[in-house]
Amino acid sequence: MRNQTLDYYNSNAADFTAATGDLDFHEIEDLFLTQVREAFPERPEKDLRLLDLGCGSGRDARYFLDRGFAVQAVDGSEAMCRAASEKTGLVVRQLLFEDFHETAAYEGIWACASLLHVPLGDLPAVLTAIEAALVPGGIFYASFKYGSGEREKGGRHFTDMDEAAFDRLAGRLEGMGILRRWLSCDARPDRKDEYWLNILMKKRH
Repeated sequence: MRNQTLDYYNSNAADFTAATGDLDFHEIEDLFLTQVREAFPERPEKDLRLLDLGCGSGRDARYFLDRGFAVQAVDGSEAMCRAASEKTGLVVRQLLFEDFHETAAYEGIWACASLLHVPLGDLPAVLTAIEAALVPGGIFYASFKYGSGEREKGGRHFTDMDEAAFDRLAGRLEGMGILRRWLSCDARPDRKDEYWLNILMKKRH
């Protein structure tokens, strides 16, 4: 994540949390959780480890916790880590995407509206790290603003994504397969004309 993007979130954490912290996102959250449960049907939720990667306000981590999963959360912004810790009761780690390196640590990794701040040239390495951090059978969710190319807007860097662009990235992940890919409207009532590309993937081995 570029420094100006981190500066934006550190300066606007309260406003961002107020705008996104209570959005109803349960349909996609439930779809992700269903895939995790189906991938590990013999294990109870408390033994299924989820990572909210770029957790923002902590909204989704809180949802997963409330459903009994073992949740960890990280974010690159110090201010957003504090906000997410308050919402979830978790110790939210401050961590940049480029510093994320774990091995077979999670049954599910959730990256909702977070990887879109990674420059396009850096995304292959980040996705490879995500693949390594999943156990075999693990589930990965990500979402990007729908479009193509990179841009700067309002003090933040965005990498927009369409199906073809993500397919090129996914093709580099030898152990991962796409389970589902779909478009959705923005969850914010005033942005219904904006679309998001959602991706669910599974680690095969």
